[in-house]
Amino acid sequence: MRCPVCNNQETSVVDTRSSSDGLTIRRRRECDKCSYRFSTVEEIELLDIVVVKSDGHRESYMREKIERGIKQSLSKRPYTAEKFNRLLHSIERDIQKRKKREISSKDIGEIVMKHLRNFDKVAYIRFASVYRDFRDVKTFEKELKKIGKGRSA
Repeated sequence: MRCPVCNNQETSVVDTRSSSDGLTIRRRRECDKCSYRFSTVEEIELLDIVVVKSDGHRESYMREKIERGIKQSLSKRPYTAEKFNRLLHSIERDIQKRKKREISSKDIGEIVMKHLRNFDKVAYIRFASVYRDFRDVKTFEKELKKIGKGRSA
């Protein structure tokens, strides 16, 4: 790890702490040359997962696509960066639990909606309306009723 001040490659780990969800590790480091202290965060990265699109073509998994879609659905909604990152980690953990090299974009969409439903109901409806391609108000109303039933149960 390079020092952000002097660019020295030799740094020492002073302290290590796991996050409460166990998905990230925060390390406090000190530069061996200039003694500058800084923090780094390590997180699990999904590698070598191929997404099978609805038209059959395949592409590498890209976290940025999920982030972008969720951020659009959360537009003008209250959330913190920490909660957003936890949401992404939960989604990626569910993808990893499948233990498959390939996953369909449909399955990813369902996983995202499952987590968004618990995270923010408005964002869930926004995401679902695009993902499920709501064609009319009745489809929208059906989804809202499902959420209402879940709340009262």
